[in-house]
Amino acid sequence: MEFRFKIQQYQSDAVDAVISVFEGQPYIDGLSYMRDLGKDLTLFSQDEAIGYSNAKIALSDGELLANINRIQQGSNIPVSSELSKSIGGCSIDVEMETGTGKTYVYIKTMFELNKKYGWSKFIVVVPSIAIREGVKKSFDMTVDHFMEYYHKKARYFVYDSSNLTLLETFSSSADLSVMIINTQAFASSLKEGANNQFARKIYSERDEFGSRRPIDVIKANNPILILDEPQKMGGAVTVKALREQFNPLFSLNYSATHKERHNPVYVLDALDAYNQRLVKKIEVKGFEVKNLAGTNGYLFLHGIILSPKDPPKARLEFEVRQVNGIKRITKCLSEGESIYAESGNMNQYQNGYFINGIDPYDNSITLQNGIVLHSGEAVGDVSEDDIRRIQIRETIISHFDKEEELFNKGIKTLSLFFIDQVDHYRKYDEEGNEQLGDYGKIFEEEYLAELNERLSLFEDTPYQKYLRTYCSDVHAVHNGYFSIDKKGRCVNSEVKRGAEFSDDITAYDLILKNKERLLSFEEPTRFIFSHSALREGWDNPNIFQICTLKHSDNQLAQRQEVGRGLRICVDKDGNRMDKELLGSSVFDINKLTVVASDSYASFVNSLQSEMEKDLAERPRKADIEFFTNKTVSTVDGKQKTLTKVDATAVYFYLVQNGYINVEGNVTEKFKTDTANNTVAKMEGEIEKYQKDIITLVKSVFDPSVMKKMIDDGRKTPVKDNPLTPNFYKKEFMELWNSINDKYAYRVEFESDELIKKSVEHLNGNLQVKRLQYVVSVGSQKDSISYDEAKNKDSFSITNTRNKSLKSATSKAKYDLVGDIAKKTTLTRRTVVAILKQLSFEKFEMFKLNPEDFILQVSKAINQQKATMVVDHISYYKTGEKYDSSIFTAVKTDRDFVKAFVGEKSVQKYIFPDGLSENSTEKKFAESLEKADEVKIYAKLPRGFQIPTPVGNYAPDWAIVFNEGMVKHIYFVAETKGSMDSMSLDTFEDTKIKCTKHLFNNLTDVDVKFDFINNFQNLMNIVMK
Repeated sequence: MEFRFKIQQYQSDAVDAVISVFEGQPYIDGLSYMRDLGKDLTLFSQDEAIGYSNAKIALSDGELLANINRIQQGSNIPVSSELSKSIGGCSIDVEMETGTGKTYVYIKTMFELNKKYGWSKFIVVVPSIAIREGVKKSFDMTVDHFMEYYHKKARYFVYDSSNLTLLETFSSSADLSVMIINTQAFASSLKEGANNQFARKIYSERDEFGSRRPIDVIKANNPILILDEPQKMGGAVTVKALREQFNPLFSLNYSATHKERHNPVYVLDALDAYNQRLVKKIEVKGFEVKNLAGTNGYLFLHGIILSPKDPPKARLEFEVRQVNGIKRITKCLSEGESIYAESGNMNQYQNGYFINGIDPYDNSITLQNGIVLHSGEAVGDVSEDDIRRIQIRETIISHFDKEEELFNKGIKTLSLFFIDQVDHYRKYDEEGNEQLGDYGKIFEEEYLAELNERLSLFEDTPYQKYLRTYCSDVHAVHNGYFSIDKKGRCVNSEVKRGAEFSDDITAYDLILKNKERLLSFEEPTRFIFSHSALREGWDNPNIFQICTLKHSDNQLAQRQEVGRGLRICVDKDGNRMDKELLGSSVFDINKLTVVASDSYASFVNSLQSEMEKDLAERPRKADIEFFTNKTVSTVDGKQKTLTKVDATAVYFYLVQNGYINVEGNVTEKFKTDTANNTVAKMEGEIEKYQKDIITLVKSVFDPSVMKKMIDDGRKTPVKDNPLTPNFYKKEFMELWNSINDKYAYRVEFESDELIKKSVEHLNGNLQVKRLQYVVSVGSQKDSISYDEAKNKDSFSITNTRNKSLKSATSKAKYDLVGDIAKKTTLTRRTVVAILKQLSFEKFEMFKLNPEDFILQVSKAINQQKATMVVDHISYYKTGEKYDSSIFTAVKTDRDFVKAFVGEKSVQKYIFPDGLSENSTEKKFAESLEKADEVKIYAKLPRGFQIPTPVGNYAPDWAIVFNEGMVKHIYFVAETKGSMDSMSLDTFEDTKIKCTKHLFNNLTDVDVKFDFINNFQNLMNIVMK
């Protein structure tokens, strides 16, 4: 495959920002000069004696600063008060989050600088050999792409002191030329006179180089320096060496985490990249060991399983006693099940190992003995090896969970493991033969177990064929990328003292040179093991899982490791699966799962702290300082930079209208008014810029967004369905505030009437099911095969017959009166009065089946009660109200891909589980969307309930009609498939009648309630 590059706006913006710094600079093709050819002049022709350097900057310092300030004001970047000349005529900062393509950006910037101003000599300076090789690979991959747009190729090479003739070409060529050089121990090696091999070669007169110093040849080109990750290149000594020895025209600094700030012109930090969907979303699976005193019963909670049909279940790993010893198994258990029984009655689970509760929102289970276990936690006898096995297993599971869906979209899934010792994965015996280490063995065991779970004997899908063809050889699906010693053995990468990363290039050869091959489905490698020191200089867009099989090093290491998988993925044809292609579902595919070696909270807090520390400066409050120096525009495009006087006027406007509080925080009133297009009008000079100023207020930074950037990978996958601006509009707020009271009820009627009706109904209709049993007769088969005997299948049933018990004999004690009283919420005295009046024949049915007798009698009494309550019920307010959170409280683990999307609804997704495809409610929602008469509507959540004596009732819809088009403006509706009340059971009919009684007797607003089966039926009612 071949990577396909395309022009992306945010990258073009980064390029344009740098180009605009030099606005006013004339185009000057490379300046020629007579090169120093050294002592042996016969080696060069006269043409070769000419060199080409970059033309000087024609702008003054004041003009450069004015350009920079204009760019900063237009991009809401803090304005620089002076020109930074740290290295060269100016030092410009471009901040881009890892994975957003900064190498691509600075390569394109070179082409644009060459095209507009004629500058042609560039040096890319990198802090390590690993990054150097990654940059070289980027140049290789983008040759054809940039050739298409600029109709020229850049001459690029990696500086090699053993091949100094490349410097001759760099100096003598008038073409766009790029030298890539790594610093290694930059602060010392580029210090003139330093005692190391690199310094001796670049600063000394070389016989093979005409007795010239390589540094002098470089210096004569007056190159533009591009510093990739400058924060890793050392301090003042490095800056001094670059400034004095390279004689740069100016310098461009590219990083996600600038340590020293210069003149920033473009900022795309972690938050920006995430919000703009330019990187993958991160989810973290953390692990925490709890060794409780006196507890040795091993338990590990994988997670909570949700099902649309069954109650939540806990996927739990525990030990079981088997014939050949103790073994750990994983099983899904429900609330009420006993781990002690499931384990084969092992003593370690005897005391209270009974599942009392399963909480899918907290991702936890509670045991009878008080133990609370969250997803990803282990208790009991847990070793380091247990945790590593769990991590490897969870990575494999996560890989398979994503792989089938991605495979069907033509996207290969890769997973990456970081380890701290190579021999944990690969080691050698005394003869030098390669063997698997402990992690390698664990991986193959867990992979085969999970593969066997996923393979199907009955499916022949393309994915199943892929698994059988390319993924069944366990030795081929994983590989390691490590440093190689002189004997060809994998070894730990060395990190020099004082350095952060390894400079060993051998580990990168395969992964860099075969980056495209790794993305082919025909390449079986899907799991990659790498040494922890090798966490920079490369990445792969299709890494979807990163597992850290080691103790956490530090925050920076975590961020570097996570950065290896942040890039947006590509399909088998090299197309980026980005927002442009996928729209709002970009994160459904682009999600990076990090399987951490510590707890979720610990890992995420650490990672977030590092990311937050590196966020670009941005305002957190809408105060005067925030608005000062912001650039705004009129409708016709006229621009203005807000002065402090303007900013003060804006601030007081917001305070006077209640749009910000005294702390400068945006209020709910501002959100409501913007949703309703009722924002107060500005006055004076700022009036014509109102639209842009309101946009600025909306952009005030919300620090809680940082927490939303990283998901808990162990969290039960539930989707959010937030409220839309429709909810805050005036018309719906009036309806909501009129119906969101909580109510209680009173029902007052004579018990004698209920007793009479119940007795009449029971004596005439009571039927109780007789207890039955089945008799089965079977015998051994005439002939029994070996397999049948092994499978315990040597008997067969010859006949069966059903029998009924004439009377039930049970040791269970029944409180007949008490049980019926509980089920009917009546007094024991009233129940006794009913039972006394039953006929002898009916009362004797209790002996036939006590449980069913209690059930049927209770049901009959409740039905009679239900028919009486509507005429005797009265409602009163409790003083409490439902708040807006009730709409977002219910979650689902299903994707919204099949959900109905509403434009007029107070929530974007209606029926988010997608299960109402052809339902009456779905058709009703479609009608509401199309109808001109409907302004706003809400699908009321199940938590919004009206109490009735026969159970709580949840209406379906709250509808606001356009005033003047119908008789009733507000309507609460219940949709039913049939309008025939006879099709409703007694209880349902009673619930509806009670709800209708409540809403239709509200006096403070015109709200109506009824049950309907389609939109036309609704219109017949409201148009009356």
